[in-house]
Amino acid sequence: MAKSITPRAEDYSRWYTDLVVEGRLADYSPVKGCMVIRPHGYAVWEKMQRVLDRMFKETGHRNAYFPLFIPKSFLAKEAEHVEGFAKECAIVTHSRLMAVEVDGRRTLVPDPQSALEEELIVRPTSETIIYAMFAKWVQSYRDLPLLINQWANVVRWEMRTRLFLRTTEFLWQEGHTAHATAAEAEEETRRMLDVYATFAQEYMAIPVVQGIKTEREKFAGAQHTYCIEALMQDNRALQAGTSHNLGQNFARAFDLKFQNESGEWEHAWNTSWGFSTRMVGALVMTHGDDGGLVLPPRLAPIQVAIVPIWRGDDPRERIVAAARDVQRRLVAAGHEVELDDRDGVTPGAKYHEWELLGVPLRIELGPKDLAGGAVMCVKRTNRAKRSVPLAELEPQVRALLDEIQREMFEAALARRAAATLAVESYDELKARIDSPGGFLLAHWCGNAACEGRVQEETKATIRCLAFDQPDERGRCIVCGEASGKRAHFAKAY
Repeated sequence: MAKSITPRAEDYSRWYTDLVVEGRLADYSPVKGCMVIRPHGYAVWEKMQRVLDRMFKETGHRNAYFPLFIPKSFLAKEAEHVEGFAKECAIVTHSRLMAVEVDGRRTLVPDPQSALEEELIVRPTSETIIYAMFAKWVQSYRDLPLLINQWANVVRWEMRTRLFLRTTEFLWQEGHTAHATAAEAEEETRRMLDVYATFAQEYMAIPVVQGIKTEREKFAGAQHTYCIEALMQDNRALQAGTSHNLGQNFARAFDLKFQNESGEWEHAWNTSWGFSTRMVGALVMTHGDDGGLVLPPRLAPIQVAIVPIWRGDDPRERIVAAARDVQRRLVAAGHEVELDDRDGVTPGAKYHEWELLGVPLRIELGPKDLAGGAVMCVKRTNRAKRSVPLAELEPQVRALLDEIQREMFEAALARRAAATLAVESYDELKARIDSPGGFLLAHWCGNAACEGRVQEETKATIRCLAFDQPDERGRCIVCGEASGKRAHFAKAY
């Protein structure tokens, strides 16, 4: 256990913050509620970006960029949308400041002469400004589908913040599309949810539940919202990605029309979908341990750390030269490798540092290894050691990284399975929601009043109605009315 890390069993919340800060992912900003993403954390986000960007382009989407500022009148055009975001918006009212003297001190205040004719909202999400532009670009069915993605920052004025999981400003991608038919929009919504699920499971090693949000939990302005939900080590849920079928709500608000093949004018059908830097936090909470970060090889900025070992009369130059050759070979094989040949730092201190940073595989190379024509490989997940002949270096390192990736997913899947429980009554749900927590599968009648009562009394929400949850007759745990399927209830971040 790292001395700088609070044990999970002692204080999970503090443990998480310790890992983010001590693992050099992010730090607190002078701006309240915001964070500084450090190079190690930003490198994780960059790897996420690269993979997702490729996946988006493979499904026909192209990148664009839209302004940070949105006219206030735009946000008011879609009734549910303005209601959903009104309390989170930052607003720009003036274009410049002026220096004045107050109580003998110089300070800055808005210049009354620079009041904006129309106030601007700092982007909380971009549906409004993007569909205003789509309305200019789309005239005919031949212009559809229009498939756009944007990598950007957004601002949502949060009252309670936590590094990566909930910050006033965060980074994300937001996809926005326009289609000629409702069926095409629905197909797009589900396709992009599958992209997120594939990325979460195959790259992040995080198992997710796919499903539909309730009316109460859906995105403001959407016809319906699909999501992927993950379970963290403390048995709280985390919304890991959303895909929204917006219907024609925004198209009507922004007069986004096209002329169909019969020459008639119709409103387009829209979708939007997003994935943010909160998923860096999901990596920490899903895989980290009391020794530090544990990063999946497919997203780790450094996949392999090489630590040459020498003492006293050991042939330091030959050991370091051999370590450099190992690095060269692994880089040529496509891995991201760091060689730690620092003087004045003990091997134990180096091991601790690379474990803290979550590097999946450590390679140790000392005099005995050099004499035996091998290196010692140490897995970050369980610290298991394996001697690997230098003649078999590349294929065995590749196999070890694949093994670590697979084992991380399987471990997370097993934890989720152990924390997924069916409950038969409201009393049972209330008894279990804090301990053991997890996904509690309970019958629900579909009534928003029953859903609201559970949230008010237990702080648990319906995370989703899972696609793979079988039909099953039962009675709502709250009111006793008929139910045909169980919902996933959980406390969530």
